Amino acid sequence: MQRATLNFETLLEVTNALNSQRDIESLWRVIADQIQKVIPWDRAGITLYESNTDAFRFYAVITNMASPALAHDSVIPREGSAVGWVYDHRRLHIRGNLQKEQVFLEDRFYAQEGLGRMINLPLLVREHCLGTLNIGSVHGGEPDPDDCKFLQQVATQIAYAIDHVLAYQQIKQLSERLRRENEYLAEEVKASRNQRLLVGASSSFSKVVELVKAVAPTDTTVLLLGETGTGKEVLAQALHDLSARSQKPFIRVNCAALPSGLIESELFGHERGAFTGAQLRRAGRFELAHTGTLFLDEIGEMPLETQAKLLRVLQDGMVDRIGGTQPVSVNVRLIAATNADLSAAIQQGTFRADLYYRLHIFPIAVPPLRERREDIQLLAQHFLTQIGAKHKRPHLTFDPQSMARLLSYNWPGNVRELQNVIERAVILSSSSQVTVDEMLLPIVRAGRAVLTHQPESLEDLERHHIIMILERTKWRIYGDQGAANLLGLNPETLRSRLRKLGIRRPVSRSSETSPMA
Repeated sequence: MQRATLNFETLLEVTNALNSQRDIESLWRVIADQIQKVIPWDRAGITLYESNTDAFRFYAVITNMASPALAHDSVIPREGSAVGWVYDHRRLHIRGNLQKEQVFLEDRFYAQEGLGRMINLPLLVREHCLGTLNIGSVHGGEPDPDDCKFLQQVATQIAYAIDHVLAYQQIKQLSERLRRENEYLAEEVKASRNQRLLVGASSSFSKVVELVKAVAPTDTTVLLLGETGTGKEVLAQALHDLSARSQKPFIRVNCAALPSGLIESELFGHERGAFTGAQLRRAGRFELAHTGTLFLDEIGEMPLETQAKLLRVLQDGMVDRIGGTQPVSVNVRLIAATNADLSAAIQQGTFRADLYYRLHIFPIAVPPLRERREDIQLLAQHFLTQIGAKHKRPHLTFDPQSMARLLSYNWPGNVRELQNVIERAVILSSSSQVTVDEMLLPIVRAGRAVLTHQPESLEDLERHHIIMILERTKWRIYGDQGAANLLGLNPETLRSRLRKLGIRRPVSRSSETSPMA
């Protein structure tokens, strides 16, 4: 009677202690102290089943043994283990002579520790087994049936407590994940609002805009091709904004900025425990972009093994999280971009041909800024207004010389370089009139020709810049290294500009007998 009363009081104390805990470690310390009062033990702990690895992880291990072999965070497979047997059969298992007989995988480790007996009990919640309760003793032999009955009662209470703790932790993790994802999406929306305008009136850029408007309402995969800084991301945003998915997520991924070891996790997500450091399940960018648009920038930098997985997603519409066993269905419109020559990459073996053809359904070539010089003034004014608002300096203007310099520059960094130059100019300017001097345009300063006077007009500066390029090319107009190509102009257009500006090749003996090439 006294024993039953003690067991009841202990079980009541255990139950009360369970209700106040929010993590397994602290939960187990309270339980272990209570169990010790009734059943002496030398090793006690909990294992929880992890479906993604089909194994059990040791938690809350408390031991009096000098050198425990299976400590906290150890993992043992379900197949062939005592905890696996208990999990499968949903009932306790007792080994009373570990020093002479080791039946399961973990028994030899217990024997090495010096244990003589181990009791494993299932942690059941409505017939669902979470893991096992494990009680070991240096003393062998069969335990008292009353002790086993009491342990089963304790195991039931522990199981429900762990279920509540795991639910609490999961809710906490989900809340944190949602907070991070909301912050990420909010930043994406904020960034997109600043980049929605397609600024440009040149014929080359107008053709690009027409293509964007034609393909945007569809779910067709689009491949944006062009040099760095040409505005491929802005076009990707426009494709999304003009589509039926405009109110859904627009997720960006820079493939070149992600380490090869992390890109698959970023794209496809991972399960908890999939690799070292994976403490939580994480949705990948494909899942975040579900029903919306995923923009893969610099796709030419994607590792080959990731390319294979991407191809499967595009073919099947299913994402396999790292460490997961069940594929996740996704509905995503894909837009890719690259400044690389993918055809050459295929020949070099760094890009898959089958992925290329999957992406190359609707390619759009984005012209560099040097091929759309008519847009420089429009873009410059747009950025000046945008950057002025950002720095709380409205009503900014360019001085006449600055605009002339902007128009004469070759812009190897394209639209992005133009934006950066103007932001630096705004920061350095102390008045409402912004000056872009030659210090901000290093290529102009690096030319052979040097201005000896302030240009009086745009034509004056343009004339100087063309002459500088012609001198650099030894007055060659045609070819890859010709002046027309360096200036981003059609050769006939350049000849027309030379006539208009009155530019003639200096007379020399060689030039008297040979025209400009």
